[in-house]
Amino acid sequence: MFKKVFSLLILLIFSVLSSVFSQEIIYPKWVEETYEEMNQEEKIGQLFMVAAYSNKDEQHTKNLSLLIENYHIGGLIFFQGGPGSEINMTNQLQAKSKIPLWIGMDAEWGLGMRLDSTMNFPKQMTLGAIQNNDYIYRMGAEIARQAKLIGVHVNFAPVVDVNNNIKNPVIGYRSFGEDKENVAQKGVAYMKGMQDNGLLANAKHFPGHGDTDSDSHTTLPVINHSKERLDELELYPFKKLIENNVNSMMVAHLHIPAYDSTPNKATTLSKNVVTDLLKEELGFNGLIFTDALNMKGVSDFYAPGETDLLAFKAGNDVLLFPMDVPNAIKIIKDAIKKKEISEKRLEESVKKILHAKYKLGLHEGYKKLEAKDIHKRLNTIEAKNLNEKLYAEAATLVKNEKNFLPIHILDTTNFASLSLRGDNNSLFQQYLNKYADFTHYHLAKENLDLGDYSKLMTQLSQYETVVVGLHDMNNSASKRFGLKSEDLLFLQNLSEQANVVITVFGNAYSLKYLQSFQHILMMYEDNEITQKLAPQMIFGAKPIKGKLPISVAPNMKVGTGLHTQTLNRFGYSNPLDVGMDPKILAEIDAIAQEAIETEATPGGQILIAKDGQIVYEKNFGYQTYHKYSKVTDETIYDLASITKVGATLQSIMFLYDRGIIDLDKKISHYLPELKKSNKQNMTLRNILTHQAGLVPYVPFWKQTHDMFGLKTPLYQNHEASLYPNQLASGLYGHQVLGDSIWQWVIDSELLEKPRWQKNYDYRYSDMGYYIMQKISERMTNMSYEDFLQENFYKPMGMSTMGFLPLCRFPETQIAPTENDLVFRNDLIKGWVHDQGAAMVGGVAGHAGLFSNAKDLAILMQMNLWDGSYGGVRYFSKGTVPYFTKKQFDENRRGLGWDKPVEEDGPSPTSHYASPLTFGHTGFTGTAAWADPEFGLIYIFLSNRVYPDANNRKLITSNIRTRIMDVIYQSIFEFESEQEEYIN
Repeated sequence: MFKKVFSLLILLIFSVLSSVFSQEIIYPKWVEETYEEMNQEEKIGQLFMVAAYSNKDEQHTKNLSLLIENYHIGGLIFFQGGPGSEINMTNQLQAKSKIPLWIGMDAEWGLGMRLDSTMNFPKQMTLGAIQNNDYIYRMGAEIARQAKLIGVHVNFAPVVDVNNNIKNPVIGYRSFGEDKENVAQKGVAYMKGMQDNGLLANAKHFPGHGDTDSDSHTTLPVINHSKERLDELELYPFKKLIENNVNSMMVAHLHIPAYDSTPNKATTLSKNVVTDLLKEELGFNGLIFTDALNMKGVSDFYAPGETDLLAFKAGNDVLLFPMDVPNAIKIIKDAIKKKEISEKRLEESVKKILHAKYKLGLHEGYKKLEAKDIHKRLNTIEAKNLNEKLYAEAATLVKNEKNFLPIHILDTTNFASLSLRGDNNSLFQQYLNKYADFTHYHLAKENLDLGDYSKLMTQLSQYETVVVGLHDMNNSASKRFGLKSEDLLFLQNLSEQANVVITVFGNAYSLKYLQSFQHILMMYEDNEITQKLAPQMIFGAKPIKGKLPISVAPNMKVGTGLHTQTLNRFGYSNPLDVGMDPKILAEIDAIAQEAIETEATPGGQILIAKDGQIVYEKNFGYQTYHKYSKVTDETIYDLASITKVGATLQSIMFLYDRGIIDLDKKISHYLPELKKSNKQNMTLRNILTHQAGLVPYVPFWKQTHDMFGLKTPLYQNHEASLYPNQLASGLYGHQVLGDSIWQWVIDSELLEKPRWQKNYDYRYSDMGYYIMQKISERMTNMSYEDFLQENFYKPMGMSTMGFLPLCRFPETQIAPTENDLVFRNDLIKGWVHDQGAAMVGGVAGHAGLFSNAKDLAILMQMNLWDGSYGGVRYFSKGTVPYFTKKQFDENRRGLGWDKPVEEDGPSPTSHYASPLTFGHTGFTGTAAWADPEFGLIYIFLSNRVYPDANNRKLITSNIRTRIMDVIYQSIFEFESEQEEYIN
């Protein structure tokens, strides 16, 4: 009885299994009906995907039209051209096809691999260094979005070859690396990013092209590994992608005797590989593409048409880049007639192709593509932002002896950079300048003699730290990846005399030749993004997270990579990264242009930072209305009253922080000469809040001027020991002027105090800052200027900030202010605009500070970050917030800092600014604001007083605050869009 039951059970199981395996795939009605309506030639035509170029002549398009109309080809693979021309060509050719064409493209690193004016995402070797695969998924999704805009349906990516041969001439940087798990995980992430967003992915080059030293484009590479080795390593990523439902595979042109020992038999043409291994053993039932059939790996051994037949017999579904479609169709048709190929075999591939078209929505008919604004729609801000993130995540710190990077100390180190075989004044060098004062050198000549190297060595050996950028590299192992032995010898000798930081903008395998260097940052590629990122990482503005995806030496193995933390220095980011809408932010351009066109100012600099990232840094116009010198990042402006907070207040906070001064003590305690004066009972707190009763301003220069002009004993036209201070071109002041002005300050009258009030009313005044400067110098026992340079400006790398800019910079770098017709009778350029500050030598507590926007932003960011910047604490926690806090009910001011007006009415800030906001404006047309609630820094520099200080258009047009309004609106708009997205 038991035996009967068991036998029946076995029979039942066998019957069910037989039924399951004999079942045919059930396709959608459109697939079945379309297939039934096609004749044999139309069915065979669907197998072909023909090469198309949107940058070729009309004859090429006509030839493709003939193939579509007469031979019914199934699709096109696009190569060179542009997005607009490809769209137009696709529309034209799709209109001629009875069954919509499907379009393929090699877009391994995005459309830029094939098309001009489109984005290049990182190569796969670069992506191999990224530790968070979510970024790679997002890249796949973005490439899908872009591909669909131009009508592409299948991307021949990802490359999942495990590249473990440094001499591989065709895969190399196209692979995710040598670690099979890393390759598989990143391949799956890339594939899912595309397929989840409607683009067919294609895993290539099966069964693995990573361990070859020849190129299947030019010959047939041979891989002599065993099946066991191939199964363990090369096949591993393909199996993982099959497990994750990859849509399609591409078979490579390789000769692998372990699978098929037939002489010169490429894997593409081998049934053992395509059918037995890929379909049956690995269970892949998706679409199978050949690699391009014009490649020498197959075309050297078989005639056109014969190659196509063999590829189809082997089990491929799609014949890519056929050399002769009419002949191939004829040969396949004859083979079917001779029963070499069954009708069933043809049906299998054609229905798979039609089903793919169905899933792509092509069964509903082709929808014409729109070419209008295609460049804008492709190259979105969001896509650029993602691209920057990918490169940032990949950068790898390969070596870092004694934790030299990121560089902390700026003021006691002298820096040089060397652009090796790159552009002079490269973007890399320009961004190094944003962090420290660099002297730049350039080595680009192809053939240098010993004298050239010797001269450069003499120059560079004077510097403690030399940052080297290796540019113009290539991907050829036989050419040492572009590294010249004489250059490497020079760098090795230099590293014995200085700290040399090697920044590699090229192939990771080049590290083989750089093992002896102590500090190596691998950026993988050379482009604008990597050149901007590298300096930020060298100086700790951004962390370094990547790990090598390959091994090049015992001390540089796969997985090598040192993680660095940030040092709280400014980085450079896309507005989206910090929650700002870049489209709204772009409206600032029009306001700035309005200021120039209405001659509110001849030019200016605008900088915006949020959360420690500079997101907007632009220059507008010229230094003058003559339009000779454009405003650049390096243009220096007279900050006017921003000196009060950018210089004087920093020293006062320093003294307060260390308990050296008491804000509520009488100032005569610190300055005895004020005893018995009308100022003896004033406190620092009242002076800093502008309610000490001081008059707003005293035109001291008038006391040195009479009806005939300047008084001769006090001025002369050349420098001398008694006339050390230059006020303008050909005008020098007597040394007694400083003492005279101080006495005039002491003797100056006070405002009338309102009766029954303890304190004076708020009244803005320059006078108190003459006093503050004196207190600073007495308490620090240093000159005001030297103290600020040594304790703030130099340590923070603020090379342009300081007094007396003509002592440090050429006049051409400094924007002029007023054409002074009443005092100095000269155009003021490089000398302080304020007359009182000029009379005391250009260094004063209320005016005299010069800077560019970036350096002023650094100072403001340090204050916003509660006294910390670049890994250094300048003030104890709580000091800056104490000074920025409103001090009195009837006075909006903090201690030294200006603040928003809380009630309705004119305000120096946007009405959107939070009550925590602090900053200052300057008479010359400047503004510097920080808002802790929003993490914002806003810098506006201009020379609105050129050539006439009576020009008030900048003020009456409210340019500075209107720009500030836009900054906040960009934040609010971003938040609104995020809420809509979530809901």
